[in-house]
Amino acid sequence: MIKVVIADDHHVVRRGLLFFLQTQKDIEIVGEAKNGKEAVELAAKLKPDVILMDLVMPELNGIEATKQIMEIGASSKVLILTSFSDQDHVIPAIRAGASGYQLKDVEPDQLAESIRAVYKGESQLHPKVTSHVMSHFTKDTSKNRLHEELTPRELDVLAEIAKGKSNKEIAAALFITEKTVKTHVSNILAKLELADRTQAALYAVKNGIA
Repeated sequence: MIKVVIADDHHVVRRGLLFFLQTQKDIEIVGEAKNGKEAVELAAKLKPDVILMDLVMPELNGIEATKQIMEIGASSKVLILTSFSDQDHVIPAIRAGASGYQLKDVEPDQLAESIRAVYKGESQLHPKVTSHVMSHFTKDTSKNRLHEELTPRELDVLAEIAKGKSNKEIAAALFITEKTVKTHVSNILAKLELADRTQAALYAVKNGIA
């Protein structure tokens, strides 16, 4: 069962998310927060698997709340759910430690799938966000050549990661075992000096590997 906390300052939005997600047999809503401060407190107290985080909230916004959740060492994954897809919101959210970024126009079933994917450690970016990152993410020239150290197969795996695929899906697409995929992912993160799959996906997009 995936334990989820909903953080949004709009009561109607929280209710709507609650009613829909309660229909999912593998998702349990364990708490609700109406601002970023409450989200941080619930992350520490309830230790949910995933926090659905709005960005614009009183007392503490979603980006700062995500930072604090990462700083306290909570095991929760943060999935941003917002109306904003511009660079000023997307990039700080990812840098703060968010594992995924979805827009509120996402289909309900896709949102449920995004929660499951983030829970498994996969990156989840709304297509509008991915294309925005591709167009506007400022390239870090000091890291642009790091991917030259990757083997051809590691580049293949990185391209699949950028598509949001799971290890199982990558294994099927490249005709290799899941264990081999896990090894490649570990090598990719180490060589590119990245923390997780979300950062790897962003790296792939902004460097034209995707």
